[in-house]
Amino acid sequence: MGRKPRIWQPNDFYHIVCRGNRRDALFKEEDDFLTYLYMLRNIFERYPFELTSYCLMTNHIHLQMRSKDQTISKVMSLINKRYADYYNTKNRVTGHVFEKRYYDKIITTSEGLLETSKYIHLNPVEAHMVKQPGDYRWSSYRHYEGTPTAHTPFLNMTILLDYFSGTRAEKMGKYCAYLASEGSAKC
Repeated sequence: MGRKPRIWQPNDFYHIVCRGNRRDALFKEEDDFLTYLYMLRNIFERYPFELTSYCLMTNHIHLQMRSKDQTISKVMSLINKRYADYYNTKNRVTGHVFEKRYYDKIITTSEGLLETSKYIHLNPVEAHMVKQPGDYRWSSYRHYEGTPTAHTPFLNMTILLDYFSGTRAEKMGKYCAYLASEGSAKC
């Protein structure tokens, strides 16, 4: 029996999760994280997409993504294939890098967008890797905090920030406070 085709709604965001095969590490050192972000930028230039939040964990990836011109499947296929080629070449291995197909869930409400971004940004805290989301270098949280660590032209913060009032700086502070409302984050 074949797989069900994925549904693509160009104006909606999706929560996407890719996990390493056998839950193995996808990112073993800093260069791996940097390479993945470079690949996102490179693919973005050819097939534009938007991320409102992302988090590259050691053995899995969270993306909150929308693609208006290409299907999410096409974009994710390019990202995963390029990273798998890099990973296998660098580590001198063959075979699957990612476990199964990526997980995707359509986000249909504004509350869903905010909750998904909160889940993504607090993932390193919940995994006990850091105490505060701003302490984790490989997520988009630092952009919202005002201390970005990578060039990310594909990151569209406005979508989440527009749920809050005030200047851009005030909106960023309110977004951080929203995450802190769980008691896990501090801005």
